[in-house]
Amino acid sequence: MQSSSEVDTSSAAPETSGARKAASGSRWSSLPTVVRRSILLVAIVLLWQLYVTLSGVSPLLFSSPLDIAEAFWEGWTSGDLVGATLVTLRILGLGMLIGMLVAAVLTTLATWTRIGEDVLVLLTSMLNPLPAIAILPLAILWFGLSPSALVFVIANAVTWPIAINVSTGFRTVNPTILMVGRNLGLRGFKLVKDVLMPAALPHTISGLKTGWAFGWRTIIAAELVFGVAGGGGGLGFFINDARYFLRIPEVFAGLVTIALIGIALDAVFTWIERRTVIKWGMKSGT
Repeated sequence: MQSSSEVDTSSAAPETSGARKAASGSRWSSLPTVVRRSILLVAIVLLWQLYVTLSGVSPLLFSSPLDIAEAFWEGWTSGDLVGATLVTLRILGLGMLIGMLVAAVLTTLATWTRIGEDVLVLLTSMLNPLPAIAILPLAILWFGLSPSALVFVIANAVTWPIAINVSTGFRTVNPTILMVGRNLGLRGFKLVKDVLMPAALPHTISGLKTGWAFGWRTIIAAELVFGVAGGGGGLGFFINDARYFLRIPEVFAGLVTIALIGIALDAVFTWIERRTVIKWGMKSGT
């Protein structure tokens, strides 16, 4: 028969282990987000470098972080990566702007009239599932091998996720807020501008993030496959050109540039959310 002290010791061991795990987790969580993610990034890069060093993989298949860093630095100091990045961002920005305007018009009409709602539902159900890159051959026939073809395709990719999210935000607005707005005499566009749009801001930001991701993937894929950015070409053209001439570190340097831009834009959207919807209590922070 076990003594009471033995029972107490055995039951206390799991509790002690759990407490240590909880303490370790709390220490990690207490670190700033930038520090936590920087530590993870450094760990990934170190593992990457270790793999390339120890495995003896061919440099034509996989470049080391050091070689990529050198190619990245040379690309930016020489201006090759700068020019390619600016071309891609300029075309993407124009396509995003057009897509946002079209989405705003469609969602406003859908809020005002039943026929507008039917048009929006019909178009989103047909065009949103369609891969945007599939429309590029048709866009080339219409606009030729020019940046206009890319702008058209990006606008199509961006419009529907933004329209869906904004429309969802409009439909889920608290009915009490709507009644208050109508009692104040707000109708039509003023009701949309002063009541619906502020109340649907969390969905709007989510739609912009999704639209940005769709547009970003579309333009890189289009430049990789068709290279129709015009002029010197964008980031996709830069990556494909480096691949063609077996400049593998430059291929990875282009991919790193894409990743860094994605991180920067995510930080911008996070900052906007903290300054608006989280600050106003419309969404909980993380």
